[in-house]
Amino acid sequence: MGEFVKLTAADGHELAAYVARPELAGQKPLGAVVVVQEIFGVNPHIRSVVDGFAQEGYLAIAPALFDRVERGVELEYSGEGWKHAVELMGKLDPKTALLDVAAAFQQAKKEQDRGVAVVGFCYGGFMSWLAATDGKVVDMQPACCVGYYPGGIGKVAEKEPSCPVMLHFGANDSHIAPEQREAVAAAHPDVQIFVYEGAEHGFNCDARESFNPQATALARDRTLAFLKSNLG
Repeated sequence: MGEFVKLTAADGHELAAYVARPELAGQKPLGAVVVVQEIFGVNPHIRSVVDGFAQEGYLAIAPALFDRVERGVELEYSGEGWKHAVELMGKLDPKTALLDVAAAFQQAKKEQDRGVAVVGFCYGGFMSWLAATDGKVVDMQPACCVGYYPGGIGKVAEKEPSCPVMLHFGANDSHIAPEQREAVAAAHPDVQIFVYEGAEHGFNCDARESFNPQATALARDRTLAFLKSNLG
């Protein structure tokens, strides 16, 4: 239901982005959501997430962060896909990746007149936290941010968010130690942190073996309620 468009970041870099708009003819968006990818690119799963937000009435857009190092990246979650994803992630600089998130944010602002949220997964969850804490540096002020299993967040837990933030973690996440989420909770009691028993890293992705439909449904309900309260 969506389409790819071209964006230009503040430093002149051109990147692709997948955008989907509310289906009902004449329906004004309830707001906008910038969806920030995992380390596997704007692949079918991320596009389905974008489409899902559009079906809920939001304009949704996912910038292709890997366009800075390799264009058209769509990787699988195992074997060579996993290996290549890790290699590409190592080549990304969060500071320039934030410029690409901001480019999608500005496009979302241009297309509708309500608030814009940033929702990210895995590496994108980490970037959603940086959007909340460092967004003003790149002319981006989200209405709220949501991070699903944001790896590495413990290293930047002391940064101060400038908007409401919600975080989702799997209790059995072998990639993110409990100390990381505990560091955020200690530094920011106002940040909403949810831990899902029995859920692993990537629990929201139905293309992974770790997919947990119960945790996914509950996290989605919480996220949608959070968006409604902050974008409405």
